[in-house]
Amino acid sequence: MPLTHLLADRMQRLGSETAFEMLAKAKALEAKGREIIHLEIGEPDFPAFSNVVDKGVEGLRAGLTKYTPSAGLMALREGIAVHVSRTRGYRVAPEEVVVTTGGKPIMFYVILAMVNAGDEVMYPNPGFPIYESVIKFAGGVPVAVPLREENDFRLDVDEFISLLSPKTKLVILNSPSNPTGGVLTSEDLEAIAEAVRERDLVILSDEIYDNIVYDEPFQSVSVFPGMREKTVILNGFSKTYSMTGWRAGYGVMPVELAEHMTKLVVNSTSCLAGFTQMACLEALEGPQDEVARRVAEFRKRRDFFIPRLNGIPGLVCRMPRGAFYAFPNIKGFGMSSREMADYLLEAAGVATLWGSSFGCWGEGYLRLSYAASLEDLERAATAIAGALGRLWM
Repeated sequence: MPLTHLLADRMQRLGSETAFEMLAKAKALEAKGREIIHLEIGEPDFPAFSNVVDKGVEGLRAGLTKYTPSAGLMALREGIAVHVSRTRGYRVAPEEVVVTTGGKPIMFYVILAMVNAGDEVMYPNPGFPIYESVIKFAGGVPVAVPLREENDFRLDVDEFISLLSPKTKLVILNSPSNPTGGVLTSEDLEAIAEAVRERDLVILSDEIYDNIVYDEPFQSVSVFPGMREKTVILNGFSKTYSMTGWRAGYGVMPVELAEHMTKLVVNSTSCLAGFTQMACLEALEGPQDEVARRVAEFRKRRDFFIPRLNGIPGLVCRMPRGAFYAFPNIKGFGMSSREMADYLLEAAGVATLWGSSFGCWGEGYLRLSYAASLEDLERAATAIAGALGRLWM
């Protein structure tokens, strides 16, 4: 007899991440001999830095394979504290840092620790699907903050303020944004800070793409007066340092919250491997010129790919200001975003993600990762143009 009837009710509220669903479909076609261009997975196509890999191997050989402190090795916490102090412009102590197995645990732990049944959590929509999933899992009430194309996929500050309520317990911000590539301006962040400064709530600022910006320096909401004391920064090594599979992330937060996050680490994953932590420290403290070179390459790809998409009849795509995602409007084709993603996979051999997987405000759009070679982007644009052209016949 199936055991699903024994599952807790909360499991019905837990969603998923559709990138892996589309990846499975694409791999199944490849197994049948189809050639697929992968633009669905949000990870850099570059390898991890050689000095970082060397440090990880060195740690393995040195025997850093035992349990480590649940909040992270002090050397890495100190390194992260120095890094955040330098980049955010205020002093961070290592006691404010919690190291985790990827960035996702920080959002999971913060939501579980902060949100009671009925508490409202504001989150960007379209946005990373795990936000809404975990809010519901915890029994919270998700309050979508629309990110609209006509506003370059930035939230509307007046609308944001109107959605705040006495039940608002947590506000999630993500800039640069996945899936849109939108970036909140300094004026946006200042207005948000002004609106929430006196409110009894916490901001979870997902800054995983902080180094991948093109038009202006990155800015964190935590730098504004009164915000550091109520902000949890989520960050990690996956996007900047091409370490997605290393599963290394961290949170920076007030000490009293860090103590509770550490309890959740103890009760779930125990710790991050020591050799991985040494590699992460090398990533932060080693040469950074390769980071700049790779961001320049992402810019080059963006500047090539977005005009190609806009040259396809029926497609309209805003120029992303950060991250490595294009989010074209496909509403003119009369298909749902999921239907369109499936169509392009079959007809063009290009794997993309349907916008509705990032929330209701993502319907009518696709997410395409341009963390791929220029050759693949050229081939993808040509194949998409051909497949969409056949729809007009």
